[in-house]
Amino acid sequence: MADTLPQRVAFPDIGTDTGIEEHHDIPPMYRVVLLDDDEHTYEYVIEMLCTIFFLSAETAYRHACEVDALGRTVVIVCEKDQAEFGRDQIHAYGADPRMAVSKGSMSAIVEPVGQ
Repeated sequence: MADTLPQRVAFPDIGTDTGIEEHHDIPPMYRVVLLDDDEHTYEYVIEMLCTIFFLSAETAYRHACEVDALGRTVVIVCEKDQAEFGRDQIHAYGADPRMAVSKGSMSAIVEPVGQ
């Protein structure tokens, strides 16, 4: 009797709609921009960038040169929350003990990429 049964198999219709929405939205990116002043030494800038952002001394030195020459340097590009945290860490780092005129931390801003 097994030979007389039809050999049909019904497969469910799965179509192309999985019911799962895929989002590939890339979050907006922001720059942490260190601003120049005359109250911090190169050593301070290098030490601060190595400590806060884990940059190599060579990379931190390049940032110190750039901020001195151009008045600003982009330290990192990341999502807004991380950028604001990085800026706040710069603001909290404190004065440069190597300079008597240094009264506090360096300044930094957060700006959206594309400006």
